[in-house]
Amino acid sequence: MKNKFVIIFVTCASKGEAKVIIDSLLKKRLVACANIIPGVESKFWWKGKIDSAKETLLILKTTMANFNKVEKHVKKNHSYEMPEIIAIPIVRGSMKYLNWINESVKHG
Repeated sequence: MKNKFVIIFVTCASKGEAKVIIDSLLKKRLVACANIIPGVESKFWWKGKIDSAKETLLILKTTMANFNKVEKHVKKNHSYEMPEIIAIPIVRGSMKYLNWINESVKHG
């Protein structure tokens, strides 16, 4: 099961945008679960200068096999020119929870 499951982080411009992205990812069964964390303050380099933004963070739970489809879907439905879409492997977890993720998503 090594690297089979991932957590994908996506920052959004608003809670509304986050909800639209999450609802469609869930309906397509590309993710099993999503958390919305509003009020994230981000600071970053953008176009040669330090910038900042108030954002909403999405934490998506899915399989590595679904990453490319999640990425494509987020890019299509996101307002940013270059949205943050990064995956972190779940190296360990409750087998019952991981099985639930596996059963909740379409594969590949």
